[in-house]
Amino acid sequence: MRVYVAGHRGMVGGAIVRQLEKSGEPVEIVTCTHAELDLTDQSAVRDFFAGEKLDAVVLAAAKVGGIHANNTYPADFIYDNLMIQANVIHQAFAAGITRLLFLGSSCIYPKEAPQPMAEDALLTGGLESTNEPYAIAKIAGIKLCESYNRQHGTDYRSVMPTNLYGPGDNFHPENSHVLPALIRRFHEAAQEGSDEVVIWGTGTPRREFLHVDDMAAASLFVLDLPREQYEAKTQPMLSHINVGCGEDISILELAQLVARVTGFEGKVVTDPSRPDGTMRKLMDVSRLKDMGWAPAIGLEQGVDETYRWFLENVETARL
Repeated sequence: MRVYVAGHRGMVGGAIVRQLEKSGEPVEIVTCTHAELDLTDQSAVRDFFAGEKLDAVVLAAAKVGGIHANNTYPADFIYDNLMIQANVIHQAFAAGITRLLFLGSSCIYPKEAPQPMAEDALLTGGLESTNEPYAIAKIAGIKLCESYNRQHGTDYRSVMPTNLYGPGDNFHPENSHVLPALIRRFHEAAQEGSDEVVIWGTGTPRREFLHVDDMAAASLFVLDLPREQYEAKTQPMLSHINVGCGEDISILELAQLVARVTGFEGKVVTDPSRPDGTMRKLMDVSRLKDMGWAPAIGLEQGVDETYRWFLENVETARL
């Protein structure tokens, strides 16, 4: 079977490639760099799919960034992601590929969605304004898959991950997400012998985290589910599946965990003058659990493995 993994250089796409390589299945993995194939270029994507004999597609490619990038370049985020998704999904259909997996984001859910966030919370309220263009594009990706299924009988599926971390993450001090940012800060504090590390806010907001290798395993699990089993647990116009561990942790508890893993022995201090952000973002993963999948990597184990990867790749870990 020939599988095209779009976005193989990203953290999630790279994990999916690793998962496919160690699966033991007779799979030929097809990848292209951005220099080789610009997924926003309709004619280039059409020519690529016409020239390849593919059996399935995993769409993990996306333009991503933090709050600053989303606020500064909203047009780029909605345009690029809409074009990537529309080109890949349509040209997969045009090339006769019936199996496709689209990877979205938990930001598709309303800002005030009830916790934990179930799949049926989609489109029930307003989105977080800082990343609304990106979220709108991801919602469109879900609806593209559903619409091609309804009109053309394809088997295009969507998975929505919670906060991910792991090998290949971004550890930049300003542009990274909370977990890799904490790993870098506590690592540097431990190396410098600092007495304390200050974290923003009260430390009480709670977040859910999933190791990227678990995300890759869940993605391929969903892709490989027999169609009747997948359709028995979903609806034609509510077909996406949340992927997470179903548990969350406070930011203070997370910081204390990272301190242990990195060997930092000073104090962890909160700064209530800084914003807390959303108090809780937890995914309802009962749909995926009912299908038979559960994560295998606990948070402390995953953070320890991620820290080891950081130490081995400190010069190239997008610092």
